[in-house]
Amino acid sequence: VQLVESGGGLVQPGGSLLLSCTVSGFPFSSYPMSWYRKAPGKERELVATITSGGGTTDTADSVKGRFTISRDNRLQTLYLQMNSLKPEDTGEYYCNKRWSTVSWGQGTRVTVSS
Repeated sequence: VQLVESGGGLVQPGGSLLLSCTVSGFPFSSYPMSWYRKAPGKERELVATITSGGGTTDTADSVKGRFTISRDNRLQTLYLQMNSLKPEDTGEYYCNKRWSTVSWGQGTRVTVSS
């Protein structure tokens, strides 16, 4: 099993980033998937979830209306479009199954700062 997150970086408040997560080692299209983040000094939290077929999504209240989760099952890739970024969005972002998580990837770091 391998989860490889990418797309993070340093961005100014109000900016945008597109995160990607490429998955291998399990049948990606069979599972609901999520993005999680870990802010400095805080526990890892759930940010967004998408059903296996991509028809239904859900986002945390803190990012609702700003973040959009999507997936491409043919490419076994999960995405997180992040707009109107705020300093409190800073953290390490990870993808994984929504339930029965597998080994975590290395994450991708997002820093929102002026």
